Amino acid sequence: MTLSATAEALDSLEEYEDITTWMNDTLTASGSEKDLESLIVLDQQITQLIASLDIACEDTSSQLERTIDDVSRGIPRLTYDLHFIKDSALSLQNSLTTVQTRSRAAVPDTTASALEQLKRLDTMKGHMEAAREVLREAESWSTLELEVTSMLAERNYAKAASRLSEANKSMVVFQNTPEYDPRRTLLVNLQNQLEASLSSALVAAINEQNLDTCRSYFYIFSNIQRELEFRNYYYGSRRASLTAMWHEVDLSDTAPEGKTSLGQTFSDFLPKFYASMLALLNQERTSIPAIFPDPVHTLSAFISSILSALQPTFSQRLVSLSSYYADLALKELIVVFRVTEEFAVGVAKLMEKIQYSAVPPSLSDNSNTSDSVALTHPTHNRKRSMRMSISFRSGTNRSTSGGQKIPSLADGLDWDQELFHPFLEFQVNYGSLERRLLDHALREIVSNDSRQKAFGSDQARIFRERAVDIFGVAEESLVRYAAFTHGYGSASLLQALDGFLKSFIDMWTADVSFTSSGPHSARQDTESEDLSGLDYTSQDWLNIQTMLHLLGSARSVYERMISFEVKLRSNLAQTATKFRLHRGDPTSFPITNSKGVEQILEQSSLNSADLHALLDKVDLDPSHSRETSLRHQGTASYNPGEILLTDARSAMFDFAKACQSSLQGTILSPLRQQLVSYASSSIWATTAEESRNTTFNDLQVPTFSLSPSDIIQRVTEGLLNLPRLFEVYADDDALSFSLQTLPYADPELLKNVPEVFVPDAPSHSRRHSIAKPANLDPETVSTAWLSSLGQSLLAHLTTEVLPRISRLNTGGAAQLASDLGYLSNVIRVLNVESEELEQWKEYVELKDDAGKVKVNTKNDEDRVLNHVARMRGWKYLTVSTL
Repeated sequence: MTLSATAEALDSLEEYEDITTWMNDTLTASGSEKDLESLIVLDQQITQLIASLDIACEDTSSQLERTIDDVSRGIPRLTYDLHFIKDSALSLQNSLTTVQTRSRAAVPDTTASALEQLKRLDTMKGHMEAAREVLREAESWSTLELEVTSMLAERNYAKAASRLSEANKSMVVFQNTPEYDPRRTLLVNLQNQLEASLSSALVAAINEQNLDTCRSYFYIFSNIQRELEFRNYYYGSRRASLTAMWHEVDLSDTAPEGKTSLGQTFSDFLPKFYASMLALLNQERTSIPAIFPDPVHTLSAFISSILSALQPTFSQRLVSLSSYYADLALKELIVVFRVTEEFAVGVAKLMEKIQYSAVPPSLSDNSNTSDSVALTHPTHNRKRSMRMSISFRSGTNRSTSGGQKIPSLADGLDWDQELFHPFLEFQVNYGSLERRLLDHALREIVSNDSRQKAFGSDQARIFRERAVDIFGVAEESLVRYAAFTHGYGSASLLQALDGFLKSFIDMWTADVSFTSSGPHSARQDTESEDLSGLDYTSQDWLNIQTMLHLLGSARSVYERMISFEVKLRSNLAQTATKFRLHRGDPTSFPITNSKGVEQILEQSSLNSADLHALLDKVDLDPSHSRETSLRHQGTASYNPGEILLTDARSAMFDFAKACQSSLQGTILSPLRQQLVSYASSSIWATTAEESRNTTFNDLQVPTFSLSPSDIIQRVTEGLLNLPRLFEVYADDDALSFSLQTLPYADPELLKNVPEVFVPDAPSHSRRHSIAKPANLDPETVSTAWLSSLGQSLLAHLTTEVLPRISRLNTGGAAQLASDLGYLSNVIRVLNVESEELEQWKEYVELKDDAGKVKVNTKNDEDRVLNHVARMRGWKYLTVSTL
């Protein structure tokens, strides 16, 4: 039932007083099976909703009754409790008043005065001590610059850091006072001087891997709130060799635009770079725990700093790589991606090892400096103060304005996400990359066919051979989508494969020469001597053989497509199982070896509803299939056997239909050639006397006994000889392929044909099967073809030939009626009936008076009657269908 019909039915409800009467009238009005089925489904859904509503009402009623009982029992008790609390409060108030009165009476006035004086003196003492602290801080700040400068001159960095730390703590005293900003500026300047004094020595210690010195410097930097600056110094110094290696390498496939290079390829260089990087990280596995208190987080930040410092960036290199290889970019990207995954696995193992590293020495142990002081380890959650650091700002972890916190291990490790994030753009566009690669392979495969076609090679054989190459290329994509997207590109893969196979078949549909017989040659071939009315030429027989071979090739390619689709479904089913297990237990069943890749892909647009709908459709788990089918109820019909390559199959049947049409055109060409002059024959305009047949004693033979014309006799002879033609090809499987696409195929004859994909049917009524084409009974195949040929010839006669008759008098009408009647009787031998042919015969046989009456009473949209009326002169019509 459509939306408009539903709206009208609801509007009509206002006209009824009884709902039962309205339902009966509505059900009677909508008598179609589809409407009744929709109502049945609606009734089932309403029944389920009513049952659910009844259960919910009962549960709600029970809960409401229990709540009312609890409240009813609690209200009297609440009143008693409130009254008791009130009495207790009044009693306590009276007791406190009595105690206060007695206490005042017990203490003499002199004692009370002394206590009041002591209280005043204690307050004064507190104020004086606070003032003394302020004065000490002021005195300390007055000498701060001189003390710190002298300590820096003496290279007493630890004491200078301790002094600046104390000064930073005292900043709270000057909060919200005019003194705050000048003192903050002084503190930052002194911190910058300390950092500048240590920077060169720090870089030297880092390069020399003097771990004790680096550790002591780390404590100093932490004491002056410059921990991130220390990390930047450390990361920048340690990664210098790697960034130089990346920047200075000469690559042939990622060179800047306009610059050519003969160096190594990026896929050859990247494993070497990763090997050097992994070697450096293994060194840091022992160095970082001796310096930093959070070795795992520090190593992760170090990896991120290396990746962010690369120039050109990793993303830019990948873009250049994609641009250089163009259609073949996906292959190179997969090589690079796999190398990166192997590197990530190695780093993950290293991260696991570093977690077991020994805890670094206590931060209070700073024996390298003669004037060491006890330092408190800085927390990673310390808020940073406003300052202007002179340290260089390379890397992603940079100190910023106040309020920023140094990332801790609890914040998670993101090195692997930064490592794989440059690939995300290409993974999201996997479908287009895969299609470009497939189309490139298609162009290379078919480019070898042009010369062979030019020399008239066997096109059917070439079609089968190229199909082997095409499906081989398609199978390679099953490995690529898993390697590059770990299954998240399943929907994109299916779309690319479907379009790729369709392009291949469409290319053959357009390029293969589907030629019907040209101007019919008068020279009859010797093979046609025993087929009266079917005088085929040698070219006709060649065309018939060519089309049969192409149909056979189409059948072979279709069977290969079915086999490939089974393999594709099996591959996707494995992916669906992997995803289903991952949803149930992500830890035990990871989709990838790297959490970074998994998180990036899971949060990308590849993880779409289309992906999960496809995986649900191909999942082989019975219980999951049942859940999926229940989930799809009420929204769309779920068919676990639904085909995957819909466009490719449709193109395959279009190819078969083109072959069938060409073959039919060749088979019917002699008969159509006979009908070329039929409409312009002079017999249609003969007078009544001339239309008489041979007479005896002036007795006119009735028109119904007229003999058929010579043209119709030759056409019918050819039709009757068509079964003999098909006896020659009765055992050819090519004729049985795709019978449903035969022009004017008889649905009754196709009822017993196994279910196949019907490309022209609506999506909701298509028949699907993944089985290979069945070998049908030769008699069934011949019957279907003969019926189709007969219908095609009659359609040509009734739509192309007969409407071209310009004038039809009484005698001509009698002759035409005789021809059509004879043709109708003959065509039934081929199990062919044509309602339009019978209409032509009926209207042509009408007398003038009856015809004029019929024209006046009949609908003007009757195309056949309009044609006959024009020919007979019953009335002049100007109809667009003429």
